[in-house]
Amino acid sequence: MHIAIAGNIGAGKTYATYLLSQALRYEAAYEDDSDNPFLTDFYQDMVRWAFPMQIYLLNKRLESTLAIQRSGADYVQDRTLYEDAEVFAPVLRQMDILPAREYEVYRALYEKIASLVKPPDLLVYLRASVPTLVEQILARGRPYEENISLEYLRKLNQAYEAWYAAYERGPKLAISMDELHGREDGPVLLVDQVVRRVVTLF
Repeated sequence: MHIAIAGNIGAGKTYATYLLSQALRYEAAYEDDSDNPFLTDFYQDMVRWAFPMQIYLLNKRLESTLAIQRSGADYVQDRTLYEDAEVFAPVLRQMDILPAREYEVYRALYEKIASLVKPPDLLVYLRASVPTLVEQILARGRPYEENISLEYLRKLNQAYEAWYAAYERGPKLAISMDELHGREDGPVLLVDQVVRRVVTLF
């Protein structure tokens, strides 16, 4: 079983991955930003670094996804192969941050890669409003995220909603993080929703 966690910046993907891997006794594949050589530069000058950032992330997502599929183990994955290309890159293009030629090259490469990779058995989308995202981004205090604009987060949220609605690669589940935010039983409720959905797949 391969469960993939999707969601905007600050939605709670890493924590959800931890909770679910512990509850289900699955392996966890985390998104590791610590070795990303473009991250700080990207948030300081998005136009200059958008293309190398997207190529780097595509390579990392492919590497992680292939490792999960080759392992044969049950996994919860923090972020999917699809989000960078189908959510982030189009928003960067829409905002004139990613030039058309570079976007077309990147998208063509992504389409070839995506066609060769098996989709997850279950997609879990963590849906969160911009205020919730901002609160959680500020709470974790990552210096490179200080320059993220509200406009960028809003556009990403809109793109995520459209992407999730159109997602047809397999079973999916959306969880309202606004409803769980700040509740003591929030982690339990999150796990319960996913477990109930997993049970329906067997």
